[in-house]
Amino acid sequence: MMDYEGFKTEIYKMTDINLSLYKEKQMKRRIDSLISKNGFADYSEYVKALKGSKALFNEFINYLTINVSEFYRNPEQWEVLEKEIFPMLLNKTRKIKIWSAACSTGDEPYTLAMVLNKLVPLTNVKIVATDIDREVLSKAQNGIYTSRSLASLPKAFLDNHFTKSGDSYKVKDELKNCIEFRHHNLLKDAYEKEFDMIVCRNVLIYFTEEAKSEIYKKFNDALRDDGILFVGSTEQIIQSVKYNFKPLKTFFYLKSKEV
Repeated sequence: MMDYEGFKTEIYKMTDINLSLYKEKQMKRRIDSLISKNGFADYSEYVKALKGSKALFNEFINYLTINVSEFYRNPEQWEVLEKEIFPMLLNKTRKIKIWSAACSTGDEPYTLAMVLNKLVPLTNVKIVATDIDREVLSKAQNGIYTSRSLASLPKAFLDNHFTKSGDSYKVKDELKNCIEFRHHNLLKDAYEKEFDMIVCRNVLIYFTEEAKSEIYKKFNDALRDDGILFVGSTEQIIQSVKYNFKPLKTFFYLKSKEV
């Protein structure tokens, strides 16, 4: 009978996702719960089913990558971005390049673009938005959302950047055009360089300390000098100096030039 170690090996072969880099107790509990919910007896049975069913496989990936997203999530952080962080970056460049890592259904990169558009034209904005889950990336590219997911969004953003279609709202093309959605595995794939800002919120909490440490180093390398890393509300970086970051504001870290 397959144990959890064997399950991790099979999942890596199927998906390129290395479950050993996720906090084991937490991830194993989530996976065991999913297997039980779907009525499978053990890991072997579940792996066999995953290989034979695209719907089950997509459900697994979606569950594994913990897609929780919402427009304008934590409004006070977006206000700090608009009033302090973006003006600081725009003092150095009028064209800004941002990476929204683990972007889920696109709520975050679209919000970034809308906030930036209050300060500069969208033609001056380039956002690379990535996720490991191809299904959520497809939703992000479509740019169609329910009123529920837009509940926290200021009305001006809704009026300026969406068109209503029945019970849904569609992102306008001018907003879409400054965002490039791509598939990317934070734990395995190469990182693009020369970003003014990297936004990665509420994702790294699921990784081991070793995996997080490696990602912070790669994020630092992917940023320009004086670039900024924006993390989630549960992810303050302890001893950020180890990764050549210095705290700027709560949840915001400045790339340090010191080696």
